[in-house]
Amino acid sequence: MSEKALKPLSTVPGLEGSNESSCKGDLSKQGIGTANGNVEELKNKGCASIRPQVNGENSNSGAEVGSSEVEYIESENLTDLEDVSSSLKTLLAGLESKDWVLVCGALNNTRRLAIYHREDMLDMLGDVISLLVKSMKNPRSAVCKTALMTSADIFSAYNDKMIESLDPMLVQLLLKSSQDKRFVCEAAEKALVAMTSSFSPELLLPKLEPYLKNRNPRIRAKASMCFCRSVPRLGVEGIRAYGIDKLIQTAASQLSDQLPESREAARILLLELQSVYEKFPNLPTTMPEDPEKGSWEDFCQSKLSPLSAQAVLRVTNVSREGIVSSS
Repeated sequence: MSEKALKPLSTVPGLEGSNESSCKGDLSKQGIGTANGNVEELKNKGCASIRPQVNGENSNSGAEVGSSEVEYIESENLTDLEDVSSSLKTLLAGLESKDWVLVCGALNNTRRLAIYHREDMLDMLGDVISLLVKSMKNPRSAVCKTALMTSADIFSAYNDKMIESLDPMLVQLLLKSSQDKRFVCEAAEKALVAMTSSFSPELLLPKLEPYLKNRNPRIRAKASMCFCRSVPRLGVEGIRAYGIDKLIQTAASQLSDQLPESREAARILLLELQSVYEKFPNLPTTMPEDPEKGSWEDFCQSKLSPLSAQAVLRVTNVSREGIVSSS
């Protein structure tokens, strides 16, 4: 996919209390600034797919006029590096460059190293992630999107090995997936999907929990969707260890959320938990002194406030009745 012109991202607001709109916007024409770097040198290094392009549009006051085309390469289409040793030596310098063209090239090299030479980059992964987060914050859309694509490849390559470095990346992914540049938003959402499929859920869920209570409703919604995708990957034993009562309480808290995305994620999660509970009635809870559990209704009423239990039962009973009536 190529963007012939990309205009700069607006400054990303802080995590708390930001009021960002959902994924909206026009992909078709978004201007980027003139490339200051040596494009041919970058091509020879195989760093990025960037082609010179004549742009005849007149610049507006204070606006940048795009003069090059950035081609966003899907992971499966990235080829191996010709000189791995040289690329490793110049990688950090490229990621730190003030030339956005060179930064995009270094990010694509990071992706290639993660895919084809993950062990070779492992020792410098901490420094790479720090600079990757910096690129995610970059106001230039081309750099930001390439960094988001890079994060997805890094998640797939290193998974649990990088769980301690996830927090700063997670903050940016939740923010970028909640803002109004559609093609940036979509790249962030793909990275979040890669994250939930790459990390062990028992490690990832505690990282997501604080964002379920974030003051920004869009952050909560994206976190809820990630949480919902991760829980089924726990399996029965994982749910047993995490505590099905704790998971139900977390899902119930999202049912009354401001945004429909949060409420829908909670509904899907509750149906999953109800299915597990009814198939495995002796599944222990986080309270070992609990008596033998009865019906789903009794369990919800014993673990939740009356209002929360009523909301959960309404959602799960309506969904069950819909399944029965359609069969």
